[in-house]
Amino acid sequence: MSTSMSARVVDAPEEASAKPRILVVDDEPSMRDMLRIVLRRDGYDVLVAEDGRQALGVLERERVDLLLSDIRMADISGVDVLRAAKQSNQNIIAFMMTAFASTETAVEAMRLGAVDYFTKPFSMDELRLKVRQHVEASRLKQENVLLKRVLNTSHSFSNIIGRSEPMLAVFRMIETIARTNSTVLITGESGTGKDLVARAVHFNSLRHDQPFVALNCGAIPETLLESELFGHMRGAFTGADQNKKGLLEVAERGTIFLDEIGEMNAAMQVKLLRVLQERQFRRLGGTDEVRADVRVIAATNQELPRLVAEGRFREDLFYRINVIGVQLPSLRDRLEDIPLLADHFLAKFSTQMEKPVRAISGEAHERLAAYRWPGNVRELENAIERAVAVEQTPALLPESLPPHVRPDGDGLVLDPEDLTATLPEFPALQEGFDLEARGEDFYRHYIALALERSGGVQTKAAELLGMSFRSFRYYAKKFSLR
Repeated sequence: MSTSMSARVVDAPEEASAKPRILVVDDEPSMRDMLRIVLRRDGYDVLVAEDGRQALGVLERERVDLLLSDIRMADISGVDVLRAAKQSNQNIIAFMMTAFASTETAVEAMRLGAVDYFTKPFSMDELRLKVRQHVEASRLKQENVLLKRVLNTSHSFSNIIGRSEPMLAVFRMIETIARTNSTVLITGESGTGKDLVARAVHFNSLRHDQPFVALNCGAIPETLLESELFGHMRGAFTGADQNKKGLLEVAERGTIFLDEIGEMNAAMQVKLLRVLQERQFRRLGGTDEVRADVRVIAATNQELPRLVAEGRFREDLFYRINVIGVQLPSLRDRLEDIPLLADHFLAKFSTQMEKPVRAISGEAHERLAAYRWPGNVRELENAIERAVAVEQTPALLPESLPPHVRPDGDGLVLDPEDLTATLPEFPALQEGFDLEARGEDFYRHYIALALERSGGVQTKAAELLGMSFRSFRYYAKKFSLR
């Protein structure tokens, strides 16, 4: 039998097959036949090769989505086959098999980009499961690209990754509301991508060719927020030596995005309400009315109805900004998107850092799926950035993930009651006692602890400690904690 005939076993012409294609390379006929039968039953298009040289020929001629190769063969080793496969297709999924367990060989295979390896005899069910998981993850990446094309959102959706039902609902909502001029309130936990959704709404709106201006209401000191938003006249306050446009004027005919609107103080809430009602405002220190032709999109990670009930947020302003509400799901409510997001961030940071980290190992994917992600997508992004920075192989391994994501980390959201378990022992009250210094130690300890448990997401850490974001930011800066 010719090489080409023995290496390819399919029931239909290549052009008619849209199935994932797997190349099985093994010099044992019984192993080749068993894998071919089992994998074909699972719906894959299976090619087989009886040695490394034959496998190289198949890789040159055929499109292969997944490589399943024995490591030790007579002519060319499986590691060499893997190296050639990665040279022809960096995105190929690779699994290695061996009857001779060797840590050195396994590590070398992982360095070249294999996602996992099996020691013979292995569980066929385990192999089928892992193959299915990785093929599905690859398919989801492709579906996400196609989804964006179908929605015709190549610009504004380019950084919103997801194909879970909660995210598809968000995409549909964006499409529905984008071309209106209604005010939008985006809600969701910290790190869920509220700013990306705001930009998507703008860039799909009738105002897409006009400015998009973002303002984080919690990041600007209260004394400067009014000037930042409305602008000021010369002499309005000390240091105001010239007239300055506010962001409302900068965003004229476009969109202004007010992030963390729940942090806005009462006086600013009244002035914003007037803008929404009358579509005009005055600069700080000015008397002339300035027209505001601008769409307002607001966002918060707080429960505004609760703030209204507590008298901390105006009810009339809440109804003005909540004309259309968009609720973003937490990452733990869209677990199937984690592989897509992780692969997206891997590609992003490996390119930025110019590192040849091309894939995430199966075990690392399992760790990512098991963690609860209190900081949501932003925490996942930070975790992948850190992992790519320290990874030394082409496959991202579990050891490169942050400690709290790996098996030795608890992977839990900090329970405020747990704080008492780490409470430092109080010193005796005696001569020379410095209460102010002790108080600073107390704040430093718990702010650092909350930052660690929240994956560095400050807004989440502030929530864990029951502090306002503004107060938390003050102390974090004071103690140089990030």
